[in-house]
Amino acid sequence: QVQLVESGGGLVQAGGSLRLSCAASGRTFNPYYMGWFRQAPGKEREFVAAISWSSGNTFYADSVKGRFTISRDNAKNTVSLQMSSLKPEDTAVYFCAAKALYGFSRVADAYGNWGQGTQVTVSS
Repeated sequence: QVQLVESGGGLVQAGGSLRLSCAASGRTFNPYYMGWFRQAPGKEREFVAAISWSSGNTFYADSVKGRFTISRDNAKNTVSLQMSSLKPEDTAVYFCAAKALYGFSRVADAYGNWGQGTQVTVSS
């Protein structure tokens, strides 16, 4: 059983920065990709960023490219999302997710393990 626990959310002014972290545990934790998704009220969950657990290759949604950076620490089983130049439209609950099967995907359903989410609120 894989468990993912996010931390680091909070309230920040527009233009500010936040760093989210996701700690993974479980004997079977060996993903192909780790991803961050977000869900704003009344909206569907959307892809934010993903990273290959082995190669470190990264992928980003166009809306966050150049502002967000995803990274991983394989030794500590953690993945982070550094968010800069935050905008009010970045306000959402952010989820960490693990994809156990081969191949990158931006689709939430392709990720089998999820954290509980952490709230990020950006004030204008």
